[in-house]
Amino acid sequence: MSVNIIRSKDLKTYLISRNLREIVIDAENSILGRLASLVAKLAKLGFSVHVVNVEKCVITGKRSMVISSYKLLLNVRTHKNPYRHTMKRPRTPTAIFKKAVKNMLPKHNWLGLQSLKRVKCYIGVPEDMKNRDKIKILDTDASFLGRRNIVTVAEIAKELGWRTRR
Repeated sequence: MSVNIIRSKDLKTYLISRNLREIVIDAENSILGRLASLVAKLAKLGFSVHVVNVEKCVITGKRSMVISSYKLLLNVRTHKNPYRHTMKRPRTPTAIFKKAVKNMLPKHNWLGLQSLKRVKCYIGVPEDMKNRDKIKILDTDASFLGRRNIVTVAEIAKELGWRTRR
C-alpha cells in the first residue's frame, strides 16, 4: 500500500516498535551492495526479509566495466571436462541479488545458512505483496549520489543471457 522511507540506522528501532518479523523492502533505485549488506544484517537478526523490484536495483560504475566484470567468469572452464564442469554464475536478477547477500553472510556456519533461507527476492511486486507496507531505505538510494554512471541489475542479467518472460 504505502512506502515508508527510513534511514538505515533507524530501521531496527522502527521494526521493533511495530513488532514486525516480516519486512517488505522496495529495491527500486537502490545500490546493490548497500542494500544487500543491510538485508544480510536483518536476516542475521532473525527477520524474514522480502525484497521486491530487484531488477530495478542499480550498480554504480561505467557500464562497460560493470558488465565485463560480471562476464569475466562466464568463460572459465576446467581441465577435467570443460563442457560439463564450469563455474555456476547467476544470470537472473534475483540470483544476482541473492548471491550478493550470500557473500555477506557467514560461510561455514549454521547461522549463514538459516539467514539465507529468510531472504526472498522478487522481480516486480507479487500480488500478495501489493497491499502490504513497503520500506524504502534512504541510505541505499542512488539518486543522492549524483552519479550518471549506473547500471541496473536487469541490464546486467540481459547481458549475461537472461530472458524475460512474456
